Amino acid sequence: MTTYVGLLHSIVLGPGKRLVMADLRAMAEELGFRNTRTLVATGNLVFDGDAAPPADIEARLEAAFRTRFGKHVDIVLRTEDAFRRLAAKNPFPDGNGPDVGIRVMRRPLGPDALARLEAIAAPDIRLALVDGDLWVDFSRKPSETKLLSHLTTKKLGIGTLRNANTVNGLCAMLG
Repeated sequence: MTTYVGLLHSIVLGPGKRLVMADLRAMAEELGFRNTRTLVATGNLVFDGDAAPPADIEARLEAAFRTRFGKHVDIVLRTEDAFRRLAAKNPFPDGNGPDVGIRVMRRPLGPDALARLEAIAAPDIRLALVDGDLWVDFSRKPSETKLLSHLTTKKLGIGTLRNANTVNGLCAMLG
């Protein structure tokens, strides 16, 4: 048995319609996953299942999501151990939790992506690439920066942004 953390990207199902977390848990349980739980209403799913390649589980979850909710949503998966390592490597532990974010990537970013983003970022924004995931200390509300519009799937590949408070909350859920 393996514990997984699934991070959904953009869970808005349509104008004014957001995904209900109980429905997300039910979908995962219908796929045979156990001990499903969610954190806040932004698409953070923790569950237990048989060991399998993360890409296989991502594909199963994405297909089930499309069937059940009528929309494709990218889902980035990490095992419990990989997620704990991700959280432990926060290069900005001194930052304000809501203002420090990590773009968790399906495929690791390379140093060229970091260089492109550093050229765009305001001087007070700190960036770090850790094991292919992008950490950003926005030093203020992320929505107040122009960098946020460059952290998209179209520009960086499949991934999703979470703040440090959410990452720490998921680690606490893992026990």
